[in-house]
Amino acid sequence: MKNIRSLLLPLLFVISCQPKVETMEELPPIAEVFENYYQERLALYPLDATYAGDERYNDLFPNDLTAAFENKVEEMFTKYKEELTKYDKSTLSEEDQMSYDVLVWECDMGLAALAFDTELLPVDQFWSMHLTIGQLASGSSVQPFKTTVDYDNWLNRVDGFMAWCDTAMVNMRNGMETGVVLPKSLIEKVIPQFADFAKEPVEENLFYTPVLNFPEEVGPDSQSRLEKAYYKMVAEKVIPKFKAFNDFMVNEYLPVGRETSGISSIPNGEAYYNNRIKYYTTTTMTADEIFELGKSEVARLSSEMEKVKSQVGFEGDLKSFFDYVRNNKELMPFTDPQQVIDNFNAIHEKMKPQLSQLFDLTPKTAFVVKRTEEFREASASAEYSPGSLDGTRPGVFYVPIPDVSAYNTYSDEDLFLHEAIPGHHYQISLQQENTKLPSFRKTLWYSAYGEGWALYAESLGAELGLYDDPYQYFGMLGAEMHRAIRLVVDAGMHTKGWTREEAIQYSLENEAESEASIISEIERYMAGPGQALSYKIGQLKIRQLRAKAEKELGDKFDIKVFHNKVLESGCIPLKLLENKIDQWIAEANLSE
Repeated sequence: MKNIRSLLLPLLFVISCQPKVETMEELPPIAEVFENYYQERLALYPLDATYAGDERYNDLFPNDLTAAFENKVEEMFTKYKEELTKYDKSTLSEEDQMSYDVLVWECDMGLAALAFDTELLPVDQFWSMHLTIGQLASGSSVQPFKTTVDYDNWLNRVDGFMAWCDTAMVNMRNGMETGVVLPKSLIEKVIPQFADFAKEPVEENLFYTPVLNFPEEVGPDSQSRLEKAYYKMVAEKVIPKFKAFNDFMVNEYLPVGRETSGISSIPNGEAYYNNRIKYYTTTTMTADEIFELGKSEVARLSSEMEKVKSQVGFEGDLKSFFDYVRNNKELMPFTDPQQVIDNFNAIHEKMKPQLSQLFDLTPKTAFVVKRTEEFREASASAEYSPGSLDGTRPGVFYVPIPDVSAYNTYSDEDLFLHEAIPGHHYQISLQQENTKLPSFRKTLWYSAYGEGWALYAESLGAELGLYDDPYQYFGMLGAEMHRAIRLVVDAGMHTKGWTREEAIQYSLENEAESEASIISEIERYMAGPGQALSYKIGQLKIRQLRAKAEKELGDKFDIKVFHNKVLESGCIPLKLLENKIDQWIAEANLSE
């Protein structure tokens, strides 16, 4: 039993498939296969449908920790893998061939995921379902609370989540018997999260929030009924369940939490991490290769940072400069969280005139900056939440501001480029808005491509009129260094026996992030092995492809066309992206 949404799987970019007895004339258009897959997958993963703005399944919360759910997953992926074997890929259009390869990979990844017992580790402090449900419960996320039906849908969805919690505790007890448990340091971060969800009185509980903000569409009689129903839901279900979960975590789970930091210390952990590498980087790189690449990039970026240190006239060593930047009160000018939000909006305005020089393909979906919700802010990183498929719900750049007086602005320009524009907002929105893509590809997420694009976007700051302040440029170098360090500490913890403390110390010695931020990051990598590798691997590939195109096309190279080619197909494995760019270069050269 596995949680498909967070599992890594082996890479298979292309499968050799021969048509069976049926002739091509007897087969439906392959577009029907793609659409049927998408619809069947939405029904299996209703939360994904909600995030996409499809409200048909807003009342459902499947228990993806059960054998029954696993069987449905296996049946679906097996079915569509067999469907694809009926088609001769060479007869399809170029875009359909890409979709074919992507869907084959999806099926193979989904089936391979079933080999790992991730249902024994269903919660952590960063990626867990209780945090997702908390966002939805706030009434300010993607779960709609506009009509009476919406409010009733949420009551039913919460019932499903309550069942999920019961199964999670059963599975975690099974994990305790086999040594598949979280590190103690992560358990200690989860416990206060559960305690917060069990907050009393009812009226102050997060899950009661929606009935404090009824829209006009919900009439007085419905409001009265729903207030009672939500009070009962929180008092009799939510609070008792989270109290029980919290008691379990404190009294049973914490005492047996492991002292090790890396996933390789649990049964089958080494194989799991190797698969994580393949899934998150979409490459065949080994942990050792990634570890060495990380150290090489750390050395290169350290040299660049030395130049900035000299530029601003700092006379100490680089590590001292990190401390100076971390603690420079001139870089912590804000007294109100809204000032942080306003600063990001000002960065957007500053870069707007230059965007058209690099991009002629821009999204229609609106964009806003919001503060991260209080209940998860302490452990959260800045992040982007996509808008709905139809563009009616804007994309959101969430910024955690747990202590505004300590908020350091030195990397804000870089952060905006990554999480917002032209990073995740452009890439994800354009993918969702692309009418040429089959539905299932509009919501796909491959971290090496998506995070690789966002990190590449950070390097565009100077071209977009930013980074004229040396500290903001240093922020860009620091962010890239942060991703290079990830290659070292992630592989170090999960394959080389590094401890949490060793990883923290390595980060402190090589970047200017605060110690609190670094601790949160290291614990994030402990919770999600391999995910942190995707950024640098993807960025380096996109930069390599741009350099190749610039060299081979010379005067014919157009940066806007290059960006179009990278963005127009949406999230795809890096090998497919490389093939696409190589084909574009070849066709451009032939057109001479």
